[in-house]
This record gives sequence, C-alpha cells and structure tokens, in this order.
Amino acid sequence: MLRFDFICCALVLTLTNSVLAGSHGQMEPAESARQEVEAALKLTPDLDNGRRVFMVCTVCHLPEGWGRSDGRYPQIAGQLAGVTIKQLADIRARNRDNPTMRPFTSPQLLGGAQEIADVAAYIAQLPMNPDNSVGPGLDLEYGEKIYQENCQDCHGRNGEGNAAEHIPRIQGQHINYLKRQFHWIRIGKRRNADQKMVKQIHRFTPRDEVAVLDYVSRLKPPQEHLAAPGWRNPDFPSYFRGVGR
Repeated sequence: MLRFDFICCALVLTLTNSVLAGSHGQMEPAESARQEVEAALKLTPDLDNGRRVFMVCTVCHLPEGWGRSDGRYPQIAGQLAGVTIKQLADIRARNRDNPTMRPFTSPQLLGGAQEIADVAAYIAQLPMNPDNSVGPGLDLEYGEKIYQENCQDCHGRNGEGNAAEHIPRIQGQHINYLKRQFHWIRIGKRRNADQKMVKQIHRFTPRDEVAVLDYVSRLKPPQEHLAAPGWRNPDFPSYFRGVGR
C-alpha cells in the first residue's frame, strides 16, 4: 500500500507551479489576507468538511495535529480557530513566508474561505499532546519573570492566547519550534509578526531568550484540552505513521 503522505506530496508537487503563479492579482499581501480572514470569520464552520480538508494537513502535522517533537512541524491541535485562519490566509497571500506550507494553502488544494474556516474549527477541537518537547529547565524562575514582564499581557498568563486579537496559544508548543519562530520574528523573516512583539524582543539578551522559551515550552494547557494517554485520532484509523513518527 502506498503511504498516504507520499500520495499527498506528489499531489502538492503537481500543483506547485499553478500555486506559485498566485491568485491574488496585484493586491497587497496584507490586505488580501485581511479580507480572507474577515470572510472566513463570518462563516459557520462545518466540522465534517474540516476533517476532510485536514487530511492534507496530516502529511506533516500527523492526524492528531501534534507535529513533531523535534519542532520541524509545530503542534497545531487546540490552536485558536481565528489564529489558524489568519496564518493560513497570510501564508496563502504571501504575507507570511513559508515555502513548505504555501502549496498546501492553494485554492486547488485547500479551497476558499469556507474550507479555511472548516479546517480551523476542526483543528481547534483536537486534544493536545500532553508530552510536547521542552527545554532543559535550567533557568525557569528567570524565564517566568521575563514572560510575566513581556509576554503575559498578550499571550495570557498561561500562554492561552487571545482569540479576539488572533494571538496564538503557545502553551504546549515544541521547544525547537518556539526557538525557530522567535528567531525569525526577531530578524524580520516572519513578516506578519506583531510589531509590538518585534520591538520587545529586540532588546532580549541571549539569557532572556533561552530562559523565556524554556519556560513557555513548559506551560501546560488545561486538562480538558489534553489528550488521554495513548489517544490516536479516530477520524484517521488507517493512517500509516511509519518509522519514527
């Protein structure tokens, strides 16, 4: 039997040329993304269709939406729906650079605003991995201080995010993904990053950065958002995870 991810990757490669041609005309990326986010947020999500759309996402994020512990792919399970909607729209409009993700956001593969709303709602209700990868735990008291002084106002006391402001849930995220995104925001690679955050983290020392990201990686979601031991997504019973997944 052919592996599901092989089939999907082949499909993505087939569509890449048409994707890179773009479908947003001359509209500025930020404005194009804003309009799509606005449209998607007004729609009533269809979880059944969201499950079907999510099938493509399982190639990298796995059926549980837990990503990989090495941080190559983030945990997306439990992410606030509005955040997922915004990130998908930003990537599609090239307001966020992500060459790996961009083909998956093409209209041919993902669909339109309705499908974005559907898959975001499906992802939001997935239980989260209780065993995300964390940092070494060597400077957590200092990391907590940095978090409370710089991050808590936007991301929440426990990293729960802010749905109204499209600020992501960062609790339960893999440490290496946190490190990579922090670095990309700091150097300007994440063009859709919040400018207040960009200014704040520019003054962080190496100790600040290491300590606060270690602390964030250990912020746990509420028990009701966590998967039970041994849980596997029953919507994809035949998914072949392969070695090391």
